[in-house]
Amino acid sequence: MIYKLTYKPFGERSVLVEWPAIIDEKILSDINLFKEKIKNFSIKDIVEVKSAFNSLLIIYKNKIILFENVINELDQLYYQKEQYLKLRPKQWKIPVCYDAIFAIDLNEMALEKKLSKEAIVKLHSKGVYTVYFIGFLPGFMYLGGLDKRLHTPRKSTPRLKITKGAVAIGGNQTGVYPSESPGGWNIIGNSPIEFFNPKNSIPCFVNAGDKIVFKPISIKEYEDIKTLVKAGVYQLESEVIDG
Repeated sequence: MIYKLTYKPFGERSVLVEWPAIIDEKILSDINLFKEKIKNFSIKDIVEVKSAFNSLLIIYKNKIILFENVINELDQLYYQKEQYLKLRPKQWKIPVCYDAIFAIDLNEMALEKKLSKEAIVKLHSKGVYTVYFIGFLPGFMYLGGLDKRLHTPRKSTPRLKITKGAVAIGGNQTGVYPSESPGGWNIIGNSPIEFFNPKNSIPCFVNAGDKIVFKPISIKEYEDIKTLVKAGVYQLESEVIDG
């Protein structure tokens, strides 16, 4: 599907490209395809392309003199057919321990929703979530697909310190804190894996368009995985999504 895009200057060296202002997987796919086109086209002056729910921010090395020329070039590229360009997103299985030692807001959520803690864990772990973009913190995944029964407002007073790996729900989203951080989301578990490591050749393993499933694990499994992660030998389960 082809969308009517809006192009806006964003400072002296950037162009903001906007799609219809809705959260939609078809729009996400179109954003990712355009991002790949830009990479394949190899516009030398482009240094970075950042994506969000319905936009791309294209950052250039040098100050843009004529925005109209740059926008025309991008628009022509968007409409250019690319027969052999195909995205290959992955589905990642993220281990999560929902034990009470980590799930510090699970009991309160259960009481508010009149659900058992086990029911909340089951609803959360059976979902298949879409990664829309990475932001807020390096490695923080903005995920779509949370079951409506689990939608929970953020806390009115955020915590000053959220533990690294905390799995949480905020509004209609769920996510994982990749590092220790302040935050106001409701904590329901913890994952022992690394979501961002600047020492790796690819610091964040997840890309926009990938899928995430959460795999419940015990405390014992959590500690075992954490040991393997520290040793640098843990292999995260994943598979390429066909089609």
